[in-house]
Order: sequence, then structure tokens, then C-alpha cells
Amino acid sequence: MSPSVEAPPVEPLVLERAQLLLRVLSDPIRLRVVQVLAEGERCVCDLTAELELAQPKLSFHLKVMKEAGLITVRQQGRWMYYRLCPELLLSLRDWLGGLAARCDRPAAECP
Repeated sequence: MSPSVEAPPVEPLVLERAQLLLRVLSDPIRLRVVQVLAEGERCVCDLTAELELAQPKLSFHLKVMKEAGLITVRQQGRWMYYRLCPELLLSLRDWLGGLAARCDRPAAECP
């Protein structure tokens, strides 16, 4: 029996960070990149083919996503490989869940 491995704790998001992530994810191209990378790490050449995007256009979106912390990149030889940062997506999920949990609260009565 293998020892259980606990996932690292998810860091809570502050409002400004959540706003940045939602702004980055609001772009249709970047959302498509997220969907593709959800299947696993991809080489930039595979992303350009799968998303049918020109390399300069894709590079711009990857740069924005990397600066926001949504993806990481590693170089292997001359190729760049991209992957999602699941911890950040979990933090965003928890932040949105906190909003949803407060939606059921009744309105405060006026004095």
C-alpha cells in the first residue's frame, strides 16, 4: 500500500487577483488554450496546429496567461512546452464558490 499524498494547500485569492484571472480567461482564444491544456502539457507547435492559430498570435496569448500565473513553460531542446497551473484554477474555483455560498443569504431588513 502506498502512502497517501496530500495535495498542497490552495492559497486563497484576493479580489484583485481574481479580477485579473477572470479578465485573462474572458478572452475566447485564451479559454480555448485552457481547454486544450486541461488535457495535458503541449508543445507550442502542437498548440498552433490544434488551435489553428498563427504562432505570433498564440505567443501573445501565452505570454498574457504566463504573466497571470495560469500556465508554466519549460524548454526542452528548441521546443517550449506549456501546462496549466492547477493550484491557481483551484484557488479561482474556491473564490467563486465563496461567492456562490453567500448568494443564499437573505437581504438585511431596513430599520
